[in-house]
Amino acid sequence: MRSTKLTPRRALSLATACLALAAWGPTVTLPLARFHGIIVLDVTQSMNVEDYSADERPRSRLDAARLALHETLQALPCGSRVGWGVFTEYRTLVLLAPLETCAHFRELGSTLDSIDGRMSWAGRSEIAKGIFWALRQADVMPDKPSIVFITDGHEAPPINPRHRPHYDGKPGTIAGLIVGAGGLQPMPIPKFDPAGRRLGYWRADEVQQQDTYSMGRATSVGQEKLVETEEETGTADWATSGNEHMSALRERYLQVLAQELKLDYLRLDTGSAGAHALSHALGRSAFAQRIPTPVSLGGPLATIALALLAWTFRPAFRAARYRGTASPRNPGTARP
Repeated sequence: MRSTKLTPRRALSLATACLALAAWGPTVTLPLARFHGIIVLDVTQSMNVEDYSADERPRSRLDAARLALHETLQALPCGSRVGWGVFTEYRTLVLLAPLETCAHFRELGSTLDSIDGRMSWAGRSEIAKGIFWALRQADVMPDKPSIVFITDGHEAPPINPRHRPHYDGKPGTIAGLIVGAGGLQPMPIPKFDPAGRRLGYWRADEVQQQDTYSMGRATSVGQEKLVETEEETGTADWATSGNEHMSALRERYLQVLAQELKLDYLRLDTGSAGAHALSHALGRSAFAQRIPTPVSLGGPLATIALALLAWTFRPAFRAARYRGTASPRNPGTARP
């Protein structure tokens, strides 16, 4: 019977075979948990407020979101699937269904770069309805993607905290994340024409300062249900203030929406820290699906080959070290 004991000769042969296989690049398909979702960008005019900075230059909220998403695309592992959407008025439009990030990295990046305020088709910005719209769209899609909604929470026309739109779906059916963009200090909102040329800033007399419901006007959707609540009517940061031509992150409002819809909330920080936090959030199991993902075996095979080579030549290394540090006749005496 032949011995199966691992000898240096056999270890060297196995290491050579492993290196050859690693160079060939074999893969195996495994069902791995990967992010699968549609990332929606608010493209209304308040997202042009420049309260971020990059490379010592002011950046708009939309620019900061795009930069963070570019880094997030690079950080997401292969097998992740990302799609893009835009929000304006009270609707969310899906521009690109989820695509695998490694195979379609260039397409995803170029589509992201093309998203800007010129895509806005109306001057309204009814954030809650836009999030509702995105969740409904995801719910009717066969793969039920997660929704990531990036916005500053600035409703236009302003919203009355006591009379807010009501979501007619089941909260929690679609996993999602609301990302708050912007600073907490109110800043003027840049004004642009339809071609994207800057025209200055919005003035107080050019912006509706009172909520539509209190003015007795029709809402954007007829016979819509409202949330009737007395909570925080005097202190809510989304309450009508007469300062609607200025914009800041309406964080408390977005947190309330996230809580009611059973979504997560994250504030978008500046620079790489913001991108890292966003990619970490998207890596959570709540936003993942089991997706068949090709996994390269090259790395594990190369590691096995290196371990076998280290084991094969270990006696020679030990002998060389022994000869260089002590005399074989007298181990306690170093050689000259």
